[in-house]
Amino acid sequence: QVQLVETGGGLVQPGGSLRLSCEASGNIFSLNGMGWYRQAPGKQRELVARFTTGGLTNYADSVKGRFTISRDNAKNTVFLQMNNLEPEDTAVYYCNLHTITRNIWGRGTQVTVSS
Repeated sequence: QVQLVETGGGLVQPGGSLRLSCEASGNIFSLNGMGWYRQAPGKQRELVARFTTGGLTNYADSVKGRFTISRDNAKNTVFLQMNNLEPEDTAVYYCNLHTITRNIWGRGTQVTVSS
């Protein structure tokens, strides 16, 4: 059984940066298929960035050029570096593992961008 644990959320001022981490534990063979989603109050959960099952990266248009997804295979950890944060980035950020056989979510970490 795979568990995903997110860390790194918090309060940051507009223009600031945060780095989220998602550590996967359990029966995991690859970080392909892992990614980040977010859900703001009153809105649907949306994709932020992910590794496809083929190992490529996808980004939401709203974060391209500001956010970067990366990974450390040895530590089973995926990161989301968020720069130039905007108030519209405020949301709960969730880590997700989605493959043909699995769709697993972490509990989420709150990111608040406010002055």
